[in-house]
Amino acid sequence: MAAHLLNRAGFGGSPAEIDQLASLGLDRAVSWLVDYEPEADVYSLPAWTTPDPNEIEQRRSMPTLPEEQKREMRKTLEQIYRQREVELHGWWLERMRTTRRPLQEKMTLFWHALFATSIQKVRDPYLMWKQNETFRRHATGKWSDLLISMAKEPAMLVWLDGAQSRKQAPNENFACEVMELFTLGEGHYTEQDIKESARAFAGWGIDRFTGDFQDHPFQHDLGVKHYLGHTGLFGGEDILKILAETPRSGQYVWARLWRFFATEEPNPALTDALAARFAAQGPNQYQFKPVLKTLLSSQEFYAPEVVRQQVKGPVQWLVSNCRMLERPMLPRPALMPMMRMLGQVLFAPPSVKGWDTGTSWIGTNTLLDRYNFAALFVQGTERAMPKRFQGEANAMAADSRPALLPYPDAGSPDGIDPGKLFTPEELGDPTGEKLVNALVRRLIAGPLDPGRVDSLRHYVQAHQAKGPEMVRGAIRLLMSAPDFQLT
Repeated sequence: MAAHLLNRAGFGGSPAEIDQLASLGLDRAVSWLVDYEPEADVYSLPAWTTPDPNEIEQRRSMPTLPEEQKREMRKTLEQIYRQREVELHGWWLERMRTTRRPLQEKMTLFWHALFATSIQKVRDPYLMWKQNETFRRHATGKWSDLLISMAKEPAMLVWLDGAQSRKQAPNENFACEVMELFTLGEGHYTEQDIKESARAFAGWGIDRFTGDFQDHPFQHDLGVKHYLGHTGLFGGEDILKILAETPRSGQYVWARLWRFFATEEPNPALTDALAARFAAQGPNQYQFKPVLKTLLSSQEFYAPEVVRQQVKGPVQWLVSNCRMLERPMLPRPALMPMMRMLGQVLFAPPSVKGWDTGTSWIGTNTLLDRYNFAALFVQGTERAMPKRFQGEANAMAADSRPALLPYPDAGSPDGIDPGKLFTPEELGDPTGEKLVNALVRRLIAGPLDPGRVDSLRHYVQAHQAKGPEMVRGAIRLLMSAPDFQLT
């Protein structure tokens, strides 16, 4: 139960971490995860997340430069932004790996997938970082606060064209998507609702040099709006508060949360009950934190059809591998090509709908790539790496030293040190039984098909003479099992 809770409300962990969580009992374990504020949250940020006045001034001066200098400056900025994108991508993955607030990071990932915004259009890593911090700040807070903050995020204003919206020509992209994809779902609003709310959002923009939100009061439409059965002199914040308090909005977001934390299969009775509690009168009305406790404590969350039935998304797969194997993250230049091959590059969802999930994560090619990447995690070698990965990863590492591949783990040229993960008794058992049990406990954290246990036992017994290399091979064998792709 503790392993399931840590896997779903976070990114898994070592046997010691799971045991520590289990020792708290269910209620205290859930509270530790959800009431995460007392845990230290000290992270170093990329230097460029503090705006550089000189860089801002350079961007301001660009329109006045001769065309050739403009091209050179654009080329330089594109190179800088590409380097920052790689750094930002790796920074967040490392934060997930090391966080003492796993639920906060898991909710940040949920909001990123729901309010899917891509750097491919936004282009500026600084704006993507600001949005990421907004997700984190409001991760378990009040629904209307998150909606309002997200609507004013410069990354979102660029992504859905809100920055160009004016009262004489209101842009309807955000007005449509905030209902269809973020709060209500298709079929729960009218064309008139889109037009009226687009009028209310007109006048929100950004300073294109500093990346700050800008309000243009003279571009506001101050007229009466008719929206979702309400009539008034609504501005953008009023529209978003109405959305947050619409019963369908609570049902929609809790159905999405159930799908994210539990199972692809809907549970309308449970999600409707969660939505009703979400909307209940009181000081916690429309606050996520107390209802998340209900979800994570519910019997349904621990039902057989939920436990170990969710396909690991690529981010979950990557981060949980590092946590359960107690190893560092791969070098940052390696991460983006790896995640691209596996199907989930952070800050670059494929569309405004985010990523497809479930079995879509494990097509023929991506499943094979998972098996191959297990070698990089465990053996510290590029032997089994697809050539397309090696080429892109080494190209991205061209300006990084030391070289990206081969990647030794924790100072060992041979990969993971089994002595860090297993006791001398487990490693020295002549029957191999203790090691097999320890392997299954660490990597599967639950029952394993007896046939696969037998195969693992035979492998261990047949290769005992190889010592540490046998253990690494056994780990890779388990990482290639179908059971390992589930959480």
